[in-house]
Amino acid sequence: MGGFCKKCLVILRGSWYDVAAFRFILLMCGGALVVAVNIDGVLGFADEHAFSAVDIQRALEKLESLDENGWVNLPLIYGAGLSDEIKKTASKICAQSEVLVVLGIGGSYLGARAAIEYIISPNYNWTQKRTPDIYFAGNNASGAYLQEVLELIGDRDFSVNVVSKSGSTIETAIALRFFKALLEMRYGMAGLKERLYVTTDEGSPLAMMAEREGYECLLMPYGVGGRYSVLTVVGLLPCAVAGIDIDEMMCGAKQELETGVQGACLYSSARQILYRNGKKIELLACFEPAFRSMGEWWKQLFGESEGKEGVGIFPAYADYTADLHSIGQYIQEGERSLMETFVSFEHTHQNPMIPGGALHRDQIAQIAGMDLHQVNQAALQAVKRAHIDGGVPVIELGLYERSAVSFGALAYFFERSCAISALISGVNPFGQPGVEAYKKNLFAILGL
Repeated sequence: MGGFCKKCLVILRGSWYDVAAFRFILLMCGGALVVAVNIDGVLGFADEHAFSAVDIQRALEKLESLDENGWVNLPLIYGAGLSDEIKKTASKICAQSEVLVVLGIGGSYLGARAAIEYIISPNYNWTQKRTPDIYFAGNNASGAYLQEVLELIGDRDFSVNVVSKSGSTIETAIALRFFKALLEMRYGMAGLKERLYVTTDEGSPLAMMAEREGYECLLMPYGVGGRYSVLTVVGLLPCAVAGIDIDEMMCGAKQELETGVQGACLYSSARQILYRNGKKIELLACFEPAFRSMGEWWKQLFGESEGKEGVGIFPAYADYTADLHSIGQYIQEGERSLMETFVSFEHTHQNPMIPGGALHRDQIAQIAGMDLHQVNQAALQAVKRAHIDGGVPVIELGLYERSAVSFGALAYFFERSCAISALISGVNPFGQPGVEAYKKNLFAILGL
């Protein structure tokens, strides 16, 4: 991969975190891609002294010392062996089934769903393709939802990938019972063994079940928590089944690992400074509907990593421009506790032109012939300007286009930024003790 040309790399004066870094932007150049970080929309809400006071170095050193940071070097250790193993399993699933059902909750499914919708389409199952439909279940306790998935499968051949670090999560464990029963009824015990794929931790009860009953088992790497697992077999297997080039995805992650640390530190610093200045809610927003599940993945990543010990920025997601017509009024003039992070793309794959002709004097004829990406980009700049003027600071993250490469880069960028940001605030980004509270209550209510 190539380096950065002078046109695309802003040369900074002094250390990267002082005021000159407010304009720090990295763009795709010569095949090298990292996430562009632009915080000019923060200029009126923080000063250089605030950035200088953020102890980034200490956070980075702490990150190196933690046991649960196995995700950090995943792009470097990913190689032909793991790639071939995942592709071999994906090819087997594609050959035997028209449908793959992924059972998992939280990080066990959000990353895979985000990648498929981001890279291919939120309408993946309805696109013309030669790969299986992919449905996600085991992420809620709704009987209506589960029944709908069973009916969507119909009489088509299907396979199941259950994803759980332990197998004890109640929503996923319940769904597994339904799908195991259906597989056995339709294909017998031999077919069940051929069509149920287990992704779990080594030595977990689920791994022991797979060994005992003869299911193919794909192990999660040691020291990688569920919400940091999208760049492991957890996310890569469903992506490979969907026809995504997982090598390209990991190539993007590797590029971000090697060249994007300053951008991640800048984003982490900016959001923590704004938090200290009373901006308690971060609203991630994108102007592409294909990003919606990525927003859900981001919410879990940051919410579970930062929200503990009485501190943490509350993560929320908005789908622009649609949500501007529902919560836009609040964002513009409501309580000033918001910061925003926009994700934008320089290029888009489909970009139709606006047809000519006047309709009920709507003035659209004046922009006939303009492509929709121009309109979308204009909307982004208009919203950014309005919200900043209304007291909402805006960070902008830019990528070249939606692709496997940029997804890998952005996923790694968010993972590293999240860990750094949590450590700046003084909490461990890898535990989630609060999640266990509802589980204990649920088990007690059910008498388990």
